[in-house]
Amino acid sequence: MHIWELLIVIGVALAIFGPKTLQSLARNAGKTTGEVKNAKDKFMSHVPADDITKLRETLNKVPTSPAHAAQMLMTPDEKKEKAPATRTDAAVNPEAKTVPAKEN
Repeated sequence: MHIWELLIVIGVALAIFGPKTLQSLARNAGKTTGEVKNAKDKFMSHVPADDITKLRETLNKVPTSPAHAAQMLMTPDEKKEKAPATRTDAAVNPEAKTVPAKEN
């Protein structure tokens, strides 16, 4: 934002709200910012760094767009690769163990 745009916004806000209201709004915004910072610092001091690292890793795995979600669904996970063998696996790999099918 250029300095002139900022001055125009401040001038319009001053004209709409008046100087005392703007001063009160700015003071309340500063207090709120300080309270949020203190709450964050208090939270960070009580939570171990390992938990934060695990949470960050978990959040990085969450898809942020439909395309990312589709890509995650299309790519096999390590868990899917370690799934138990099925009948189709036995046809491809004769050494794979199969579970006998139940007769109806």
